[in-house]
Parts: sequence; C-alpha cells; structure tokens
Amino acid sequence: MVEDEKKRERTHERESPENIKEILNAVSSEIPPMIKNILASVFSEEAGRNMGKAAAAYYKEMKQGGLPEQVAVKLTEDYMRTFSSIGDMLRSGSRGDDIGKEVERKIRENMAEKRQEEEEKDE
Repeated sequence: MVEDEKKRERTHERESPENIKEILNAVSSEIPPMIKNILASVFSEEAGRNMGKAAAAYYKEMKQGGLPEQVAVKLTEDYMRTFSSIGDMLRSGSRGDDIGKEVERKIRENMAEKRQEEEEKDE
C-alpha cells in the first residue's frame, strides 16, 4: 500500500502543472528551430551538389547495369523526384508555430490518457 502511494506521489510530481508547462515550453521552443536547421541543411548549396552527384552516380549505375537510355533517365528522374517530394514535405511542415502547437496538443492528449489509465487502475 505504501509503495502504491509513493508511486502515485512521484507520478503526480511529474505531472504537476509547473512541470507540464515547462515541458511544453521546451518542446514548442525547440522543435521549430530544429526543423528550420534540417531544412537549411537539405536545401543548402552543398546538399544540392551532393544530390547532383548522387543522381549522376545513380544514372551511371543504371547504364552500366545494361538498362536502356530511356529507362535509366526515367529511373533517375524518379530518384530525384523522391528528394523533391521529401523537400516539399519538409517545407510544408515547417511552419514552426503550427508544429509546436500540434506537438503540445499531442502531449496534452497523451498525458490525459495516461492520467485516465492511472485513475482506472487505482479504482
């Protein structure tokens, strides 16, 4: 019985409004800059050069593998489109405020679910 009380007390301390607020503030202030840094690295001049080299190497391998010109070009275009799609996805998700708010909402939902589960276990 004493152990259960200690466990509940530790859980309550972790889920105190002050701790939750601190966690949410950290998440919403840290994630947007991380995404911006990822975008900057993906769309940098160096990243562009590396993508070009990768596409050239990919094309060369297709040709050396015996694929016809048209097929090698098509596959290389598809390969590059994958990079573009990833970039577009990152760009569309890079609105920092929206992401921070969404993360905060998800954390709140998860914490509420865990709290409810704990309450159900205690009953």
